[in-house]
Amino acid sequence: MSPTQVIFVLIYLLTVLLSATTIIPLSVAALVGALLTAWFGLQYEVFTYDQASGFVDVRLIALLLGIMIVVEVAQRSGLFRFGALYAVKVSKGSPGRLFVSICVISAVVSMFLSDPTAMLLIAAAIVTITKLLRYDPVPYFVSATMMINLGGTSTLIGSVSNMIIGVEAGISFTEFISYLAICEVALWGLTIFGLYMLFKSRLGEKKVLPEYDPWKSVEDKRIFYRSLLILIFLVVLFLVLGNLGVGPEAVALGCAILALALSGLDPAEIFKGLDWETIFFIIGFMFIVGGLEKTGILNNISTQLFQIVGNKPLEATISTLWFSGLASTLISNTAVALTFSRIIGASGLGSAATWSALILGTNLGGATTPLSGAVCMMAVGALKREGISMSFSEFTKAGLVTSVLQLGFASFYLIIRFRLGV
Repeated sequence: MSPTQVIFVLIYLLTVLLSATTIIPLSVAALVGALLTAWFGLQYEVFTYDQASGFVDVRLIALLLGIMIVVEVAQRSGLFRFGALYAVKVSKGSPGRLFVSICVISAVVSMFLSDPTAMLLIAAAIVTITKLLRYDPVPYFVSATMMINLGGTSTLIGSVSNMIIGVEAGISFTEFISYLAICEVALWGLTIFGLYMLFKSRLGEKKVLPEYDPWKSVEDKRIFYRSLLILIFLVVLFLVLGNLGVGPEAVALGCAILALALSGLDPAEIFKGLDWETIFFIIGFMFIVGGLEKTGILNNISTQLFQIVGNKPLEATISTLWFSGLASTLISNTAVALTFSRIIGASGLGSAATWSALILGTNLGGATTPLSGAVCMMAVGALKREGISMSFSEFTKAGLVTSVLQLGFASFYLIIRFRLGV
């Protein structure tokens, strides 16, 4: 590597290290890295000022903002809390049913909400129910964390990493579903079964639930129904996107404007609730990866990758799945998605199977240890606030079991789905 390439690799590694250790906030770490990238890039004439302005994909940022606004309006309407309370009511006090209900609703909610927001919502429901029924909250918290991380793997808007990969690979909303929906459903069932067997002895005994009406959690039914209709409208538009002649970011922003106009909520309050931390992290990290790409280092990695796996779809797919999955256990899966998507795109190995492997890997590796992601740390923190301590090994045991189970099944699925090695 040239001295210039070494500098940019060190900037990248510094950003990843700061992000992984949470010494400073994720967004600040990425923006510091972006500043260093800009300074050294312009000083060493790696890129021009005009070229640097193109490092940030405006389409991706627009897609993120649009989805976040629609979801924030839906959350304030009480739509997601209603769903969580209704799922608990369906359990009728059975610990097994309650466990499955919490797992399923956690995954479903995370298909629309960001993982930290979904964790806050589910954590509130778990604390209330386990206190009323005097259940051990640890199995429910840990399992909800695993399912929130898993939820939304099969949709373009299910996670930030999905949006990044979808935009980079040009995968449509319907293609996402066709590639991964069956795998997602199977993974839900497999993960819930594995977690149930792991925690079966700690779920508690059947008790009578107190009478409550989930509709009482909805303060304004007019906003509730409008939010529900806008979410349905958003999904329908994504499904027919190919006939509209516009990108997913246009649909997301259009529905966001519609949600703001029809909800009657204060836009300033909606904007305050958006996940600006993630948005600025992505902007900063995209800039770092863009600078790294200009040095030629990513092209070199892509060339070496192609030489290693050659024209072997099976090796390329499985190595992408496991390497991205393992990387996501240590660093932000957003960073993994941004880096790997550029490498795969430049390597010529970007088949439907490889992109699907990257989607699965970045999603499935994010809940292995309490330090794997924000949602894991939030779950541990929520337990601490309730005066319950959970050891690193206790969480990691469940995380390792589910991650290995999920990645193993995903390997099998990708081989069958894309007829690899045939």
